[in-house]
Amino acid sequence: MEAWEFGRTVRRWRDRAAPEAVGVPVGRRRRAAGLRREELASLAGISADYLTRLEQGRATAPSAQVVEALARALRLSDPERDLLYQLAGHAAPGPGVVPSRLTPSVQRLLDRLAYTPVVVYDPTWTLVMANAPYDALMGETSTWRDLERNAVWRNLLGPKSRVVHTEREQADHEARLVADLRLTASRYPADRSLRKLVADLTARSPRFAELWDSDAPPPLPDMSKRKTIDHPSVGRITLDCDTLLVAVDDLRITVYTAEPGTQDAERLALAIVLGTQSLVA
Repeated sequence: MEAWEFGRTVRRWRDRAAPEAVGVPVGRRRRAAGLRREELASLAGISADYLTRLEQGRATAPSAQVVEALARALRLSDPERDLLYQLAGHAAPGPGVVPSRLTPSVQRLLDRLAYTPVVVYDPTWTLVMANAPYDALMGETSTWRDLERNAVWRNLLGPKSRVVHTEREQADHEARLVADLRLTASRYPADRSLRKLVADLTARSPRFAELWDSDAPPPLPDMSKRKTIDHPSVGRITLDCDTLLVAVDDLRITVYTAEPGTQDAERLALAIVLGTQSLVA
């Protein structure tokens, strides 16, 4: 791999990326025309130190997941994305690999929901992106690394989320996630990263291993679509939670909304303000 050329290309594309175009709030004192290094690192879900080493040619083996995350964060075109894979020594993902690509049309849809909490997962329930209102509602996601970015792992092994579930609701939620992951594995049998994810979850979680090997049908879908979030600053907020499936790209887009004029809507708006105001100071 031409590590220097990979780093130089990332730096050039970082400098040209308009912050507003990739969802980064712009404060009054901003000097850089493009993205700051820490901003791109946060958008891509990697550390700023690692991005520094990549740009300087000192990190010589970025994974395909890192390359995809950088391409997504920089809003690269398909030819540019393929070039970045080539410079990193990888073949661009083919049809047998789990997609985690935000196409321009999906990105435009997300841009129109800029003030609504939205999170996007790939078919393995690994985080693709979460916007600033989602982080304000649910907690910061930019520091999540590796398995932490997977919703199956977080529900079975991670810290408690802000979503309020009874024990039965949590158990049913876990069973649905694992059942969906099993379907994903059947569609992408050649994906090595997916096989590793399943192996890691099996080794670390007896609950996952039990659900993965179970012949029982998964629980019926949760038809209520209502979620209660226990927010540390504004208290409990009950919201409509709609998960949209993007069939061709195999993505799951979850959107949180409140009925206008309700106390929940007021609390949601306050949570978003409290969680995002520091970003534009």
